[in-house]
Amino acid sequence: MAENTDLIGDIEDLGVQLLAAKASITKRFIGQERVVDLALTALLCGGHGLLIGLPGLGKTRLVETLGTVMGLNEARIQFTPDLMPADILGSEVLETAADGSRKFRFLKGPVFCQLLMADEINRASPRTQSALLQAMQEKSVTIAGQPHALEPPFHVLATQNPIEQEGTYPLPEAQLDRFLVQIDVPNPDRATERDILRATTGVEDAQSVQVFDGPSLIAAQTVLRRMPVGDAVVETILDLVRACRPEDPQATAMVRNSVSWGPGPRAAQALMLTVRAQALLEGRLVPSVEDVARMAVPVLTHRMQLTFAARARGEALTPLIRQVVSEVTRIEVAA
Repeated sequence: MAENTDLIGDIEDLGVQLLAAKASITKRFIGQERVVDLALTALLCGGHGLLIGLPGLGKTRLVETLGTVMGLNEARIQFTPDLMPADILGSEVLETAADGSRKFRFLKGPVFCQLLMADEINRASPRTQSALLQAMQEKSVTIAGQPHALEPPFHVLATQNPIEQEGTYPLPEAQLDRFLVQIDVPNPDRATERDILRATTGVEDAQSVQVFDGPSLIAAQTVLRRMPVGDAVVETILDLVRACRPEDPQATAMVRNSVSWGPGPRAAQALMLTVRAQALLEGRLVPSVEDVARMAVPVLTHRMQLTFAARARGEALTPLIRQVVSEVTRIEVAA
């Protein structure tokens, strides 16, 4: 009983911190509460986020603000076609000492940080993109056969422009699967855009304050993993993920006709974590089936692929996932 009481207290304390963090973030990233929630979800779950949106929507501003509020050592890499793996990971250089002896010294690249912004990640070649695979999954990199651990916590927030695709290299499925959530950043509504104009075209820019730091974020990630998840939520996650695999007997007719490949077990793991974060951000102690429905699109979209015939028919993944969610959970997901 004491352990449960301690967990409830930890969750409530974390909820207060998260409210303060969100308030600080929205001083600089105005409106777009859903985007802020998903970005915080990625960090709370110890995962990575893929930000999809047009230029000028504040994606870079959001990542910079998150670095400040969460107290993380931040770095940014602008991905370009000529970027090389060593530009991300670092390299060994040969140094000559005063006595004439020589030895190699490892110079760390920008990946050695706690919050890495990979800007326009799909503009780099597959060889360079793959340099992040080990870092994202294992939190370490290997240079000249020697492993180098990254400082915890380590998170990647990558951006992509959904329109300009000339000269880009689509991310491979293995790398997409390593992103916990896909965060679509839409254009703001009229009222939000008015607030943005007033806040960003004056003499002073709003400043965020630090709420977390590295150790407290790691502690928050531990609290999240201790949160209980009911059997009904677990079974709904399994039903939903399996219904999105075209080869699975539980797949819906729409999925079998339109999806070429669906989500693997990592999608179910992502849902188990993100529904807890969703509950935390709303001040609840346990997640619900409604949380599964709400997190389905950001967790599943980048883990599925339409067939060529489905794309030719003009179908899109997001409406399809919403339809599957409706069939599995009997809950309508708002567009």
